[in-house]
Amino acid sequence: FSLPAKLINGGIAGLIGVTCVFPIDLAKTRLQNQQNGSRIYTSMSDCLIKTIRSEGFCGMYRGAAVNLTLVTPEKAIKLAANDFFRHQLSKDGQKLTLVGEMLAGCGAGTCQVIVTTPMEMLKIQLQDAGRIAEFSASLLQSSVSHDPLQLSRDLLKDKGITGLYTGLGATLLRDVPFSIIYFPLFANLNSLGRRNTDGSAPFYISFLSGCLAGCTAAVAVNPVDVLKTRLQSLSRGCDDETYSGMKDCIRKILRHEGPSAFLKGAYCRALVIAPLFGVVQVVYFLGVGEFVLGLLHGQKH
Repeated sequence: FSLPAKLINGGIAGLIGVTCVFPIDLAKTRLQNQQNGSRIYTSMSDCLIKTIRSEGFCGMYRGAAVNLTLVTPEKAIKLAANDFFRHQLSKDGQKLTLVGEMLAGCGAGTCQVIVTTPMEMLKIQLQDAGRIAEFSASLLQSSVSHDPLQLSRDLLKDKGITGLYTGLGATLLRDVPFSIIYFPLFANLNSLGRRNTDGSAPFYISFLSGCLAGCTAAVAVNPVDVLKTRLQSLSRGCDDETYSGMKDCIRKILRHEGPSAFLKGAYCRALVIAPLFGVVQVVYFLGVGEFVLGLLHGQKH
Protein backbone atom coordinates (compact mmCIF):
# COMPACT_ATOMS: atom_id res chain seq x y z
CA PHE A 1 0.00 0.00 0.00
CA SER A 2 1.49 3.34 -1.15
CA LEU A 3 -0.36 6.36 0.25
CA PRO A 4 1.48 8.92 -1.99
CA ALA A 5 0.54 6.93 -5.10
CA LYS A 6 -3.09 6.71 -3.97
CA LEU A 7 -3.17 10.48 -3.38
CA ILE A 8 -1.80 11.17 -6.89
CA ASN A 9 -4.34 8.77 -8.41
CA GLY A 10 -7.25 10.38 -6.57
CA GLY A 11 -6.15 13.91 -7.46
CA ILE A 12 -5.81 13.24 -11.19
CA ALA A 13 -9.06 11.26 -11.22
CA GLY A 14 -10.92 14.15 -9.57
CA LEU A 15 -9.60 16.74 -12.05
CA ILE A 16 -10.65 14.72 -15.08
CA GLY A 17 -14.03 13.74 -13.67
CA VAL A 18 -15.08 17.24 -12.53
CA THR A 19 -14.09 18.83 -15.85
CA CYS A 20 -16.42 16.41 -17.65
CA VAL A 21 -19.55 16.96 -15.55
CA PHE A 22 -19.30 20.49 -14.10
CA PRO A 23 -22.13 22.09 -16.19
CA ILE A 24 -24.62 19.49 -14.91
CA ASP A 25 -23.45 20.20 -11.35
CA LEU A 26 -24.13 23.90 -11.92
CA ALA A 27 -27.68 23.09 -13.08
CA LYS A 28 -28.16 20.93 -9.97
CA THR A 29 -27.18 23.78 -7.65
CA ARG A 30 -29.49 26.29 -9.34
CA LEU A 31 -32.44 23.89 -9.37
CA GLN A 32 -31.96 23.04 -5.69
CA ASN A 33 -31.85 26.72 -4.73
CA GLN A 34 -35.10 27.52 -6.57
CA GLN A 35 -38.01 28.17 -4.25
CA ASN A 36 -41.69 28.53 -5.07
CA GLY A 37 -41.50 32.30 -5.36
CA SER A 38 -38.37 32.35 -7.50
CA ARG A 39 -38.70 29.67 -10.15
CA ILE A 40 -36.67 30.48 -13.26
CA TYR A 41 -35.75 27.05 -14.61
CA THR A 42 -38.15 24.20 -15.36
CA SER A 43 -35.56 21.47 -15.92
CA MET A 44 -31.86 20.76 -16.28
CA SER A 45 -31.88 21.36 -20.03
CA ASP A 46 -33.85 24.60 -19.59
CA CYS A 47 -31.32 25.75 -16.99
CA LEU A 48 -28.33 25.04 -19.25
CA ILE A 49 -29.95 26.67 -22.29
CA LYS A 50 -30.84 29.83 -20.33
CA THR A 51 -27.36 29.90 -18.77
CA ILE A 52 -25.67 29.79 -22.19
CA ARG A 53 -28.10 32.38 -23.56
CA SER A 54 -27.60 34.90 -20.73
CA GLU A 55 -24.02 34.16 -19.57
CA GLY A 56 -22.35 32.50 -22.55
CA PHE A 57 -20.67 29.11 -22.70
CA CYS A 58 -18.25 30.06 -19.91
CA GLY A 59 -21.25 30.68 -17.66
CA MET A 60 -21.70 26.92 -17.37
CA TYR A 61 -18.29 26.78 -15.70
CA ARG A 62 -18.91 29.39 -12.99
CA GLY A 63 -17.06 28.18 -9.90
CA ALA A 64 -15.06 25.60 -11.85
CA ALA A 65 -11.75 27.18 -10.84
CA VAL A 66 -12.54 26.69 -7.15
CA ASN A 67 -13.73 23.15 -7.74
CA LEU A 68 -10.75 22.15 -9.89
CA THR A 69 -8.33 23.65 -7.37
CA LEU A 70 -9.82 21.89 -4.37
CA VAL A 71 -11.15 18.70 -5.97
CA THR A 72 -7.61 17.35 -6.25
CA PRO A 73 -7.05 17.16 -2.47
CA GLU A 74 -10.74 16.30 -1.90
CA LYS A 75 -10.81 13.25 -4.18
CA ALA A 76 -7.28 12.31 -3.17
CA ILE A 77 -8.30 12.24 0.50
CA LYS A 78 -11.59 10.44 -0.18
CA LEU A 79 -10.20 7.63 -2.34
CA ALA A 80 -6.88 7.24 -0.54
CA ALA A 81 -8.57 7.27 2.90
CA ASN A 82 -10.97 4.53 1.83
CA ASP A 83 -8.07 2.38 0.61
CA PHE A 84 -6.11 3.17 3.79
CA PHE A 85 -8.96 2.14 6.09
CA ARG A 86 -9.68 -0.97 4.02
CA HIS A 87 -5.99 -1.89 4.28
CA GLN A 88 -6.01 -1.35 8.06
CA LEU A 89 -9.25 -3.27 8.60
CA SER A 90 -8.35 -6.27 6.46
CA LYS A 91 -6.67 -9.16 8.26
CA ASP A 92 -3.83 -10.91 6.44
CA GLY A 93 -5.15 -9.77 3.06
CA GLN A 94 -8.53 -11.46 3.58
CA LYS A 95 -11.64 -10.01 1.95
CA LEU A 96 -13.37 -7.39 4.08
CA THR A 97 -16.82 -8.05 5.49
CA LEU A 98 -19.64 -5.70 4.52
CA VAL A 99 -19.39 -4.03 7.94
CA GLY A 100 -15.67 -3.49 7.40
CA GLU A 101 -16.30 -1.95 3.98
CA MET A 102 -18.92 0.37 5.47
CA LEU A 103 -16.55 1.42 8.27
CA ALA A 104 -13.83 2.19 5.71
CA GLY A 105 -16.32 4.27 3.71
CA CYS A 106 -17.40 6.07 6.88
CA GLY A 107 -13.78 6.96 7.62
CA ALA A 108 -13.23 8.22 4.08
CA GLY A 109 -16.37 10.39 4.14
CA THR A 110 -15.40 11.90 7.49
CA CYS A 111 -11.87 12.75 6.36
CA GLN A 112 -12.89 14.44 3.12
CA VAL A 113 -15.13 17.13 4.70
CA ILE A 114 -11.97 19.02 5.73
CA VAL A 115 -11.71 20.06 2.08
CA THR A 116 -15.24 19.42 0.81
CA THR A 117 -17.04 21.96 3.02
CA PRO A 118 -15.11 25.12 2.01
CA MET A 119 -14.94 23.91 -1.60
CA GLU A 120 -18.70 23.42 -1.83
CA MET A 121 -19.44 26.64 0.05
CA LEU A 122 -17.40 28.78 -2.35
CA LYS A 123 -18.53 26.85 -5.43
CA ILE A 124 -22.23 27.27 -4.62
CA GLN A 125 -21.93 31.08 -4.40
CA LEU A 126 -20.37 31.21 -7.87
CA GLN A 127 -22.70 28.65 -9.44
CA ASP A 128 -25.82 30.40 -8.15
CA ALA A 129 -24.73 33.92 -9.16
CA GLY A 130 -26.48 33.71 -12.54
CA ARG A 131 -29.80 32.66 -10.97
CA ILE A 132 -29.63 35.57 -8.52
CA ALA A 133 -28.72 37.99 -11.32
CA GLU A 134 -31.99 37.12 -13.11
CA PHE A 135 -33.85 39.08 -10.43
CA SER A 136 -31.67 42.21 -10.97
CA ALA A 137 -29.29 43.67 -8.40
CA SER A 138 -32.04 45.55 -6.57
CA LEU A 139 -33.57 42.28 -5.35
CA LEU A 140 -30.47 40.97 -3.60
CA GLN A 141 -30.73 40.49 0.13
CA SER A 142 -26.96 40.70 0.57
CA SER A 143 -24.02 41.90 -1.47
CA VAL A 144 -21.84 38.81 -1.54
CA SER A 145 -18.75 38.95 -3.74
CA HIS A 146 -18.61 36.45 -6.58
CA ASP A 147 -14.82 36.46 -6.68
CA PRO A 148 -13.69 33.33 -4.78
CA LEU A 149 -10.59 34.96 -3.28
CA GLN A 150 -12.50 38.06 -2.18
CA LEU A 151 -15.33 35.90 -0.84
CA SER A 152 -12.84 33.83 1.16
CA ARG A 153 -11.23 36.99 2.58
CA ASP A 154 -14.63 38.47 3.50
CA LEU A 155 -15.71 35.29 5.26
CA LEU A 156 -12.43 35.00 7.16
CA LYS A 157 -12.64 38.67 8.17
CA ASP A 158 -16.29 38.55 9.28
CA LYS A 159 -16.63 35.04 10.74
CA GLY A 160 -13.13 33.63 10.98
CA ILE A 161 -12.33 30.12 9.77
CA THR A 162 -15.85 28.99 10.72
CA GLY A 163 -17.21 31.10 7.84
CA LEU A 164 -15.61 28.76 5.34
CA TYR A 165 -17.15 25.81 7.19
CA THR A 166 -20.77 26.98 6.97
CA GLY A 167 -22.92 23.88 6.50
CA LEU A 168 -20.32 21.50 7.98
CA GLY A 169 -23.00 19.42 9.74
CA ALA A 170 -25.04 19.00 6.57
CA THR A 171 -21.89 18.16 4.60
CA LEU A 172 -21.03 15.43 7.10
CA LEU A 173 -24.59 14.07 6.95
CA ARG A 174 -24.29 13.90 3.16
CA ASP A 175 -20.73 12.66 2.62
CA VAL A 176 -20.50 10.02 5.36
CA PRO A 177 -23.68 8.11 4.30
CA PHE A 178 -22.67 8.58 0.64
CA SER A 179 -19.31 6.90 1.26
CA ILE A 180 -20.88 4.18 3.41
CA ILE A 181 -23.18 3.30 0.49
CA TYR A 182 -20.82 3.99 -2.42
CA PHE A 183 -17.58 2.21 -1.55
CA PRO A 184 -18.99 -1.19 -0.47
CA LEU A 185 -21.39 -1.18 -3.44
CA PHE A 186 -18.60 -0.30 -5.87
CA ALA A 187 -16.24 -2.93 -4.43
CA ASN A 188 -18.85 -5.68 -4.75
CA LEU A 189 -19.99 -4.66 -8.24
CA ASN A 190 -16.38 -4.36 -9.38
CA SER A 191 -15.67 -7.90 -8.21
CA LEU A 192 -18.30 -9.31 -10.58
CA GLY A 193 -17.67 -10.35 -14.18
CA ARG A 194 -14.49 -11.35 -15.98
CA ARG A 195 -10.97 -10.63 -14.70
CA ASN A 196 -7.73 -9.55 -16.34
CA THR A 197 -4.77 -11.91 -16.24
CA ASP A 198 -3.44 -10.11 -13.15
CA GLY A 199 -6.78 -10.53 -11.37
CA SER A 200 -7.86 -6.89 -11.72
CA ALA A 201 -11.18 -5.81 -13.23
CA PRO A 202 -11.29 -4.58 -16.87
CA PHE A 203 -11.62 -0.79 -17.17
CA TYR A 204 -15.22 -0.98 -18.42
CA ILE A 205 -16.25 -3.03 -15.36
CA SER A 206 -14.72 -0.37 -13.08
CA PHE A 207 -16.42 2.38 -15.09
CA LEU A 208 -19.88 0.78 -14.98
CA SER A 209 -19.48 -0.15 -11.30
CA GLY A 210 -18.49 3.44 -10.46
CA CYS A 211 -21.46 4.81 -12.44
CA LEU A 212 -24.04 2.51 -10.83
CA ALA A 213 -22.69 2.82 -7.28
CA GLY A 214 -22.33 6.60 -7.62
CA CYS A 215 -25.86 7.02 -9.00
CA THR A 216 -27.38 4.92 -6.20
CA ALA A 217 -25.52 6.75 -3.41
CA ALA A 218 -26.18 10.18 -4.96
CA VAL A 219 -29.97 9.74 -5.08
CA ALA A 220 -30.02 8.24 -1.57
CA VAL A 221 -28.41 11.32 0.01
CA ASN A 222 -30.02 13.99 -2.23
CA PRO A 223 -32.38 15.30 0.51
CA VAL A 224 -29.36 16.20 2.66
CA ASP A 225 -27.65 17.71 -0.39
CA VAL A 226 -30.64 20.05 -0.81
CA LEU A 227 -30.28 21.12 2.84
CA LYS A 228 -26.55 21.67 2.41
CA THR A 229 -27.02 23.77 -0.75
CA ARG A 230 -29.66 25.97 0.90
CA LEU A 231 -27.61 26.48 4.07
CA GLN A 232 -24.43 27.32 2.17
CA SER A 233 -26.06 29.89 -0.15
CA LEU A 234 -25.12 33.31 1.19
CA SER A 235 -26.76 35.38 -1.58
CA ARG A 236 -30.53 35.11 -2.10
CA GLY A 237 -33.39 36.62 -4.09
CA CYS A 238 -35.95 38.73 -2.23
CA ASP A 239 -38.52 35.90 -2.23
CA ASP A 240 -36.05 33.25 -1.03
CA GLU A 241 -36.27 31.92 2.52
CA THR A 242 -33.40 32.32 5.00
CA TYR A 243 -32.51 29.55 7.42
CA SER A 244 -31.02 29.55 10.90
CA GLY A 245 -29.96 25.90 10.83
CA MET A 246 -30.80 22.41 9.58
CA LYS A 247 -33.98 22.00 11.66
CA ASP A 248 -35.28 25.39 10.55
CA CYS A 249 -34.40 24.57 6.93
CA ILE A 250 -36.25 21.22 7.04
CA ARG A 251 -39.32 22.80 8.67
CA LYS A 252 -39.56 25.67 6.16
CA ILE A 253 -39.02 23.44 3.12
CA LEU A 254 -41.75 21.05 4.27
CA ARG A 255 -44.12 23.91 5.07
CA HIS A 256 -43.68 25.97 1.90
CA GLU A 257 -42.53 23.48 -0.75
CA GLY A 258 -43.58 20.02 0.43
CA PRO A 259 -41.59 16.77 0.72
CA SER A 260 -40.91 16.63 -3.02
CA ALA A 261 -38.58 19.63 -2.66
CA PHE A 262 -36.00 17.30 -1.09
CA LEU A 263 -35.71 15.55 -4.46
CA LYS A 264 -34.91 18.76 -6.34
CA GLY A 265 -31.90 18.25 -8.58
CA ALA A 266 -31.83 14.50 -7.86
CA TYR A 267 -31.59 13.46 -11.50
CA CYS A 268 -28.97 16.18 -12.11
CA ARG A 269 -26.98 14.91 -9.15
CA ALA A 270 -27.24 11.36 -10.46
CA LEU A 271 -26.07 12.54 -13.89
CA VAL A 272 -23.13 14.31 -12.22
CA ILE A 273 -22.05 11.60 -9.81
CA ALA A 274 -22.53 8.55 -12.07
CA PRO A 275 -20.07 9.52 -14.85
CA LEU A 276 -17.86 11.40 -12.38
CA PHE A 277 -17.20 8.32 -10.27
CA GLY A 278 -17.10 6.10 -13.33
CA VAL A 279 -14.27 8.22 -14.76
CA VAL A 280 -12.66 8.60 -11.34
CA GLN A 281 -12.52 4.87 -10.70
CA VAL A 282 -11.08 4.10 -14.16
CA VAL A 283 -8.35 6.75 -13.78
CA TYR A 284 -7.73 5.70 -10.19
CA PHE A 285 -7.31 2.04 -11.08
CA LEU A 286 -5.00 2.82 -14.01
CA GLY A 287 -2.37 3.47 -11.34
CA VAL A 288 -0.93 6.73 -12.66
CA GLY A 289 0.43 7.50 -9.18
CA GLU A 290 2.36 4.24 -9.03
CA PHE A 291 3.74 4.93 -12.52
CA VAL A 292 4.90 8.46 -11.57
CA LEU A 293 6.49 7.29 -8.34
CA GLY A 294 8.14 4.44 -10.25
CA LEU A 295 9.70 6.91 -12.69
CA LEU A 296 10.93 9.13 -9.85
CA HIS A 297 12.35 6.11 -8.05
CA GLY A 298 14.12 5.00 -11.25
CA GLN A 299 15.68 8.45 -11.74
CA LYS A 300 17.14 8.35 -8.23
CA HIS A 301 18.91 5.11 -9.07
